[in-house]
Parts: sequence; structure tokens; C-alpha cells
Amino acid sequence: MATTNSLAESWTAEPMGRVAAPLREQVIAALRQAIMEFQLKPGQRLVERELIEQLGVSRTTIREAIRELASEGLVTVVPQRGAMVSAPSLEEAIDLYEVRAALESLVVEHFVGRATDDEVEKLIATIDNLEAVTNRTDDIRETLAAKDRFYAVLIAGAKSAALQQLLEGIQARVQVLRATSLSEAGRSHEVVTELRAVVEAIKDRNGGLASQLTAAHVRKASITALHTLREAEATR
Repeated sequence: MATTNSLAESWTAEPMGRVAAPLREQVIAALRQAIMEFQLKPGQRLVERELIEQLGVSRTTIREAIRELASEGLVTVVPQRGAMVSAPSLEEAIDLYEVRAALESLVVEHFVGRATDDEVEKLIATIDNLEAVTNRTDDIRETLAAKDRFYAVLIAGAKSAALQQLLEGIQARVQVLRATSLSEAGRSHEVVTELRAVVEAIKDRNGGLASQLTAAHVRKASITALHTLREAEATR
């Protein structure tokens, strides 16, 4: 993805308002959303002066927000260069996909054992919506948003706060990789097919099969993203 050095060219944000949420939390949320929606792209520098001017907050607030996002893996702070949006290396990406496969498989097993029939129906509805979005548009952000609704229902039905926290942290860090995978021609339609198979196993309350199909889905998603990273690293 091409990057620009100017925040103003890639991201338009309103100054932070004085609302119920603490100012620091507002800034963190705004920057996190901009990164997750690719307004701020991997490798792009986060210049303090520009952030201060655009968001209308203090240097201290910006630095606190950067530290929090760095702890989440969304921002990388490089000595002498400052902060930039994280761009995972090949080695990091491999590890992230392995962890994601394990976590999602466990979440699916919990969903099978704990979700109500209504929650299963809601999960089916998210796949129907994902298919409709995939048929309507090639916009990766819309597709990711539709897929995220699937995960929201899945995590809620799994009823595990610990797994939710872990998986949400991983999902944020692999967002750019997910976009890379979905950008491959035909991949979005394959995702619908793969996740429908997972949901069918869930409907049958077959936790073992649903878990296996979930892991296979994540491994398939990793193929394109890791191939792209290998090519990028080979050209450096």
C-alpha cells in the first residue's frame, strides 16, 4: 500500500471534543480507528506536531496515546525517527497467524458449547450479510467490516472475556494482513464459502469439525498475505 508522509493528506480528523470519555481515550480511539480503516497506512510516520495541530490536544496527550497504541502493536516507535504505523515483518506475520488460528479455533469450540440457538441464527445472518457485501462491492474496508460482524457475534456467543481480549488484540495487529489476503482476486468469495462451512458445523454442534475448519480458513488466509510479505522482503 502506498503511503504519504503528510497526515493531512491521508487523514482528516476533527479536534477532540470535551465529552464524557477522557481526552486521552478519545485520541487513542481516533488514532486506532484511523489505523484500522487504513486512513493511516502501515509504515506511515505519526508526526507529533501534525497530530497536535489536527486533534487540538497537548503533546503529553499525544505521547500517552502513542505509548498505548505501541503496547497494542499498532504503532512502532523507532529511536531517532519517532512513531509510525506498524507494518509486521514476515516473521511476525507467521507468528500472528499461528496464534490467530489457535485462538479462533478455541473461540469456535466455546461458541458451539455455549451459544444459544438465537446466537447461531445471528451468526448465519452475518454470513448472509458478508456474501451480500462481497457480491455488491470490491471495497476491502466494507468486506472487513462485514467480516468483523461475524467475529463480534462469534465472540459474544463464546462467552469468554479472556478469549475476547486476546483475539481482539490479534485482530487489530493482523488487520493489514487481512486486507492483503482479501485483495486477491476471488478471495472474498472463498471466505464466504469457508465461513459457511464453519457455521454449518456449528449448527450441527460439531465443535471438533468447526474448530478444524476455522484453523483451515486462517491458514488459507495466511497464504496470500505471507506470499506478499515474502516478495516485499525479497526486493529490499
